[in-house]
Amino acid sequence: MSFESLGLQAELLRAVADAGYDDPTPVQRLAIPPILAGRDMLAGAQTGTGKTAGFTLPLLQRLGANRPANGRPVRALVLTPTRELAAQVQDSVVTYGRHLSMKSLALFGGVSINPQISALRRGVDILVATPGRLLDHAQQGTVDLSRVEILVLDEADRMLDMGFIRDIRRVLKLLPAKRQNLLFSATFSAEIRGLADGLLENPERIDVAPRNTAAELIDQKVHPVDRARKRELLSWLIGGQDWRQVLVFTRTKHGANRLAEQLERDGLSAAAIHGNKSQGARTRALADFKAGKVRVLVATDIAARGLDIDQLPHVVNYELPHVAEDYVHRIGRTGRAGREGQAISLVCVDEHDLLRGIEKLLGRKLPSETLPGFEPDPRVRAEPIENGRRGGGKPPRGGSNPPRAASARPRAGDSARPGHRGGQAARSRRRAGARA
Repeated sequence: MSFESLGLQAELLRAVADAGYDDPTPVQRLAIPPILAGRDMLAGAQTGTGKTAGFTLPLLQRLGANRPANGRPVRALVLTPTRELAAQVQDSVVTYGRHLSMKSLALFGGVSINPQISALRRGVDILVATPGRLLDHAQQGTVDLSRVEILVLDEADRMLDMGFIRDIRRVLKLLPAKRQNLLFSATFSAEIRGLADGLLENPERIDVAPRNTAAELIDQKVHPVDRARKRELLSWLIGGQDWRQVLVFTRTKHGANRLAEQLERDGLSAAAIHGNKSQGARTRALADFKAGKVRVLVATDIAARGLDIDQLPHVVNYELPHVAEDYVHRIGRTGRAGREGQAISLVCVDEHDLLRGIEKLLGRKLPSETLPGFEPDPRVRAEPIENGRRGGGKPPRGGSNPPRAASARPRAGDSARPGHRGGQAARSRRRAGARA
């Protein structure tokens, strides 16, 4: 099946060809025709499946077919959980709409609000936004959503995980009752199904990413190692095997900063990306990583959600996530668009329960390889992992290496799955910068 057979207009087909794409992905084949027909949609699709083009292309065509007589109101709204994803969706809108006279804008926190206000005054057809910054504009009266025709909730599961359900409901109250609704999610929890039931009307249902299924093209492996020697092993793997581009996951912001500094001392160019970094710093770190100026990008789960890095060969779980499903999201950064990738997990004795939870989720045991010289000491006892702090935060025993990366209590917005989603949690998100 070709893009031509999906019913897309010539200007969009030209943009797709300009971008170098010949054949649609499964999610694009399934999503584009019903969206063009005006159907609501509930789609199971992870990043890397082509889902952004799957809703961007038909959205552009529908808006172009029925332009308002005067003015340029916001007619399509795409809600995303993170700043990075908002910027990437906006890039896709620009890429595929390059031969159309559409105006789009990305709204997110961490940057000045004034240029956004100016752009909204000039008129915007398509708005891509994080919930927090969008509501900031709504409270100031600088955005009008009363004429939105299409709403897209992208990575809805992550938005709920981050505690945005109340913000989403507040946004919905600002929209007209009659509109097309598209909901994309990697997983279908009870909360997602509840949100979909109240939002979608007779939706088209597609599922191109079965729940919790890791990409088949990803070579997954576990390396057992003592907690005090994880950083040493990571440096040895990157340097000894000449890995040029590696995305490394930690559980906390403090852990990400500390590990990046330690890798720099080991002679490996590294940068950290997390919710406490300014938007400018996050953008620069990601750009340097993509350009090959930075060899190792150390990230927390929330900061890395939605990152689109072409041909990323290696993902390393320096620390396993508290929530097993986040393992699937992490390793999904590699093995994208039909390319092979490698996902390595450095597992110490503290994390055996977390590993068993991941293997239960995947329905299989992950291959394990103990590397010579890094054999775990059987005398080391497991310490509990509680909210990112092990055993009350005591330093590891019997090791001369720098303290382990994840030794600080995680701040709001950076744990894998916040425990409270309103009141204090929302205030903490805003203070910590997680409310994008």
